[in-house]
Amino acid sequence: MSRSASLSILILVLVSASPLFTSPVAGDGDKSTATTCPMDFSYVLTVPWNASICSTDAPKEKTTPLKNSCCQTILSVFGVALAQHLKETSLFNLPDVNASVACLAEYQSKLSSLSLPHDLTSLCFDPPGFVVSRNACAQIETLADWRARLGNSTALDSACRADLTDLSLCDSCVVAGTQVQNVLTGLDGNLTNSIKCWYFAILYAAGIASEDGPKSDSALKCIFALTFDQPRGSSRKTYALVFGVTGAGVAFLVMSGLLGVYFWWDMRKRKKRNGGGDPPGAGGGEVLGSSRLRVRPNTGSIWFKIQDLENATDNFSSKNLIGKGGFGYVYKGTLSDGTVVAVKKIVESGFEGDADFCNEVEIISNLKHRNLVPLRGCCVESGNSEEDASDRYLVYDYMPNGNLDSHLFPSPPIKGAPSKPVLTWPQRKAIILDVAKGLAYLHYGVKPAIFHRDIKGTNILLDADMRARVADFGLAKQSTEGQSHLTTRVAGTHGYLAPEYALYGQLTDKSDVYSFGVVILEIMCGRRALDLSSSGSTHAFLITDWAWSLVREGNAEKAIDASLLRSEESFNSNPTAIMERFVRVGILCAHVMVALRPTIMEALKMLEGDIEVPAIPDRPAPMGNPSFYGGGNTFTISPALSGLQIYPGNMLR
Repeated sequence: MSRSASLSILILVLVSASPLFTSPVAGDGDKSTATTCPMDFSYVLTVPWNASICSTDAPKEKTTPLKNSCCQTILSVFGVALAQHLKETSLFNLPDVNASVACLAEYQSKLSSLSLPHDLTSLCFDPPGFVVSRNACAQIETLADWRARLGNSTALDSACRADLTDLSLCDSCVVAGTQVQNVLTGLDGNLTNSIKCWYFAILYAAGIASEDGPKSDSALKCIFALTFDQPRGSSRKTYALVFGVTGAGVAFLVMSGLLGVYFWWDMRKRKKRNGGGDPPGAGGGEVLGSSRLRVRPNTGSIWFKIQDLENATDNFSSKNLIGKGGFGYVYKGTLSDGTVVAVKKIVESGFEGDADFCNEVEIISNLKHRNLVPLRGCCVESGNSEEDASDRYLVYDYMPNGNLDSHLFPSPPIKGAPSKPVLTWPQRKAIILDVAKGLAYLHYGVKPAIFHRDIKGTNILLDADMRARVADFGLAKQSTEGQSHLTTRVAGTHGYLAPEYALYGQLTDKSDVYSFGVVILEIMCGRRALDLSSSGSTHAFLITDWAWSLVREGNAEKAIDASLLRSEESFNSNPTAIMERFVRVGILCAHVMVALRPTIMEALKMLEGDIEVPAIPDRPAPMGNPSFYGGGNTFTISPALSGLQIYPGNMLR
């Protein structure tokens, strides 16, 4: 199900609050007379929440909200009424089981009015789970109990008060929720009640802390993580918008047609005059029919002819193939003037057409930084017919020392061939700083900012001096200044993907920071980010969790690559404390919560020692919360792994 820009990890929190925890009912209310529901569900028909998920994923038999997306959604919608009930009565749940039964029946009637299945509540919920109980969490039943246990003000009161449709403010509310849940769980003394304490934190955030109340967009979109089918507004506004857009569309089509005729006439006239044409998106000037390469004005990028690239690479011979990745194949080549280059043949990208591709090349060509791989130019070879796609090529400066991954994790050497030397500490330190500076330039040195989306060892190249240069940044889309991205095309590699990007397509500068943190840990620890077949273990290895567990135990030195600790030169000039600082920065950058990661500029200052590295925060409950339990003794440690299971005894949280 798609997520809005304000989507937060609190959906996991609400899902965790499954009413299937069948709490004991206070008193003998089971046989009392039927009561009416003390909650109002009229909002179910007025809030444009996405009910379509229950048309396509309705449960067929008794299930739990943890295992069915429809149940998860209607639990979120039901939580709105519970939060409003808390606000009006100071009760965190319903007074007895009869009230719960009545409320679920009334709620089902509203769902049925939306043409949803008539047995949803009976398939997803058990009434006793919504009944107040002192055994639920820290002996809290009422708002007075909450304040007696936590005080009159908590982190939720300050962090969740403002407009949470702002992504950064929503993130702060999420962090506050984890803090309060940890305090409640500690007071309760029973870790199995952690889920119920999350449930109480959700209700308090929406019903008490939120200034606009649980039925506001702020609470609905952030705290309850509901997506809307359409913006709120009257039908009159909707019709006005339809007519306005239709009129504007007609006017646009007319103007586009006139401009198209004009440009077609002008292009035909120029072709006749010059005896050639421009590459797509070139903006004028001769290329075809010219014997020399043309340099684009103001950028220095070159439009290569396909014959030049074929000659340089020996017709793209397999012997010149030096790499391949998600976007295409890379060949080593030598131009006619003796310059050694790397030619990337694009196989798949996010560019809609040749003009889009060429315009992006123009943007990339303007990016000049010592820690970025320089782009020399491109080539677009049109297909033989309109149905045939164009072949697209990018030409970069050649990096003689290959990529970082091949040095950290070299393939077994061929018999008789020398093996690659192990990277020294000075080299690793310089590489980490170089990558940070390259990313800082992409995030802050250009307007609008550019998010890389796929930072990993194979996209970090090393020049003749073993200095790092970030590659493939040109295949990422530019950001809209001041905003985060929601994208339907998630680029990246498992193990390096930030959770919010992998799950929801939510792209920000902090997504790159997460991947950068993983790369730091790979460099410092000498272990791969993700290993599904760790030697000596039947379980998967995730470097972020492994390094965090060692630091949490006070054994940060054990995370450092043994080859660094054996190096006398490294030991004398760079004490272990500096290496441990780099490890801590890597863990902080790769924190699963967006709000707790530093920016790339802050990370760079920490690495250089200009500012102190803050204390490493605990892993937030959503990632290790029982809401991720898959049965037995296993749980999902990372949403980016799409279901990877690890035993909790192996990873401390």
